[in-house]
Amino acid sequence: MMPQAKQTLKRRDFLQLASLAAGASLLPPFAMAEADNQHSSSTLPSFPSDDPRWRRTWDAALTALAGNIHTMPRYPHPVLVEGSVYPGIWQECAPQEGFVYGSLSRYITPESKDVEPLKVARNNHMAFFALQRPDGQLPASVKLADPIQNPGGYGQIQMVVPIAATAWELAQLTGDDELLVSAYNSCSRWDAWLRQYRDTRKTGLVEGFCTYDTGHDNSPRWKGIPNRCPDADARKCPDLPTMPRLCPDLSATVYGGRVALAQMATALAKQNEADRWQADAETIRRLIIDKLYDPKDAAFYDLDAQNNFVRVRSDVISRVLGEHVLKLSDPKDAAIFEDVWTRQIHNPKAFWAPYPLTSIAMDDPTFVRPIPRNSWGGASQALTALRAPRWMVHYGKQAELNHLMQQWCEAISRHTEFRQQMDPLTGDFTQADPSGYSPAALVYLDFIHRLSAAPAAKPSKA
Repeated sequence: MMPQAKQTLKRRDFLQLASLAAGASLLPPFAMAEADNQHSSSTLPSFPSDDPRWRRTWDAALTALAGNIHTMPRYPHPVLVEGSVYPGIWQECAPQEGFVYGSLSRYITPESKDVEPLKVARNNHMAFFALQRPDGQLPASVKLADPIQNPGGYGQIQMVVPIAATAWELAQLTGDDELLVSAYNSCSRWDAWLRQYRDTRKTGLVEGFCTYDTGHDNSPRWKGIPNRCPDADARKCPDLPTMPRLCPDLSATVYGGRVALAQMATALAKQNEADRWQADAETIRRLIIDKLYDPKDAAFYDLDAQNNFVRVRSDVISRVLGEHVLKLSDPKDAAIFEDVWTRQIHNPKAFWAPYPLTSIAMDDPTFVRPIPRNSWGGASQALTALRAPRWMVHYGKQAELNHLMQQWCEAISRHTEFRQQMDPLTGDFTQADPSGYSPAALVYLDFIHRLSAAPAAKPSKA
């Protein structure tokens, strides 16, 4: 998560800032603002060297993203779609991708005002709010192929980065009062829907019903479990003895969402609601650690309906860290983090491959080789890389983040293409699907930008 502004914005501040919204498209990322904000949209970052491939890949990434901006049959405003073989937006990633695109607006010259990066970032959130069902369910996806009548997108929950969190970050960046209010109302209703339909075991945690709930296509984590919920209805769990599962990553998403809702409620002068959201966030945070962490393996696991851990070490672990579930101010949490970091994330036999981070630990017996297309069974995924800054700086791993970013930029610039996943040992991207994948293009732009401004950092001792 990009660091949040120190101050809490009051509602009156949002109203005052509304008059500045028209010029907000030229603002730098709020958490990485530099002393001189007098950059035009033609500004370039500092590249690693004079090798022309860096600038060539930069320009190609901008072109790829511009080509991935579309209006949707059910939402008439321009959004940044996933690209390649994914012509749509997914809740697990599109809001964050929109936010990252908006934060890079100083480098982007839009073709028209309608596709200014911060407007696209806003639309990548508002599309989900606009298509929320009366019962509170947010769509998992909005696709170019969706029919106007009886559209899909409600057959799984498919969430990772909390839409509430990125909406709050974007509202702080732009002073957008309408976005703040819409996000607060929609995300409050979404949280209520998840409590009603995804806590059937009444544990206080969030349950996974199918593979697509976590977006882990072809992952051994979900071996033997259907991709979709029965009847394409996310309220229905398959009739299997091990289902539903308590999921640490889905629960972490809800935790991060509640933290953001508490901050939004404070900005909206709803202090009683803010206190309730914060208390509810702390409750689920403790449950994740107490129920879904195994100190023997230093890993977070799903817990099935028979109270057995699903012992597949996957990027579930980094997703939990992505929402800062472990608090370094708590000695017990800090000790858990050091174990997780040393034994899993930064272990070169597990997740810290030459091109990190793998989607399954390399020393896990379920790691998939050879790597097939669209595989969360081992490949290093662009989405995981894009999410890394959300937690690595927070936990004091700037030097390691710099290394990860350098490796990804080097690999992408080899062929000036933007693909979904790569071999973690060689940095070679899977060629089965076409280039044009928005997360990979954003990884390159965001990482080059961050590296050009990154403070000098020494590797941590752990």
